[in-house]
Amino acid sequence: MIIKKNHPFHLVDQRPWPIIGSLGALLITSGIAVWFNIYNTQLFFIGFSVLLITAAQWWRDVTRERAFQGIHTNKVIKRIKWGIILFITSEVFFFLSFFWGFFHRSLSPTMEIGLIWPPLGINPFNAIQIPLLNTIILLRSGFTVTWAHHALIENNQKAVRNRWMLTVILGIYFSTLQAIEYIEAPFSIADSIYGSSFFIATGFHGIHVLIGTLFLLVCLIRNVIKQFSESHHFGFEAAAWYWHFVDVVWLFLYINLYWWGG
Repeated sequence: MIIKKNHPFHLVDQRPWPIIGSLGALLITSGIAVWFNIYNTQLFFIGFSVLLITAAQWWRDVTRERAFQGIHTNKVIKRIKWGIILFITSEVFFFLSFFWGFFHRSLSPTMEIGLIWPPLGINPFNAIQIPLLNTIILLRSGFTVTWAHHALIENNQKAVRNRWMLTVILGIYFSTLQAIEYIEAPFSIADSIYGSSFFIATGFHGIHVLIGTLFLLVCLIRNVIKQFSESHHFGFEAAAWYWHFVDVVWLFLYINLYWWGG
């Protein structure tokens, strides 16, 4: 018997992805604890693999609902937009906690770190070298992703692909430079409150850049296989919002941690 609904909302079917994704996240956090204590990364990579596979399957289902089943009505899309807005808002407060801790320690350094900031023995990064280059890269990527959005609205597919791919390349370039910066860092996460504040804040931002790059790459593939149009492309809009959030956070990181804090 076919049951017809008389409302424009999407009642999600029962699926295993939430519980499996939660299990993957639990394995990752437990794996990190094992990694830091007995230097065994096996559990961490198992959890990471479970979470990555779950995300791929979940995204596949959402894509099918939108592109082939027509479940994402205007009301559903409106609520998805609010979901993305609230998610980015939660991310703002997530990074706000790192800035709060950084300013708490840097504005009133304690006796344990010599009453100065940066603490004795810490050689900070030069803000006008790799950090400045990474700032230019992210600002450029924010421009190209907006440019690609306008091209998509105008249905200029060649320009969309070129500008979109350029944004993905810039994201990969940023992550590569940050990896080089970490490898050549003159201090580590274990070097006082400065090292822990720096690597936790910039490290989490780096993870967000990787996620945003993957987000944009998935959207690029979806656009190539004709799942976006000039009037229906909220997946790309959500990716662009997230990418602009990553850009803004980096500007605060650069100004406060690299330039002022160093």
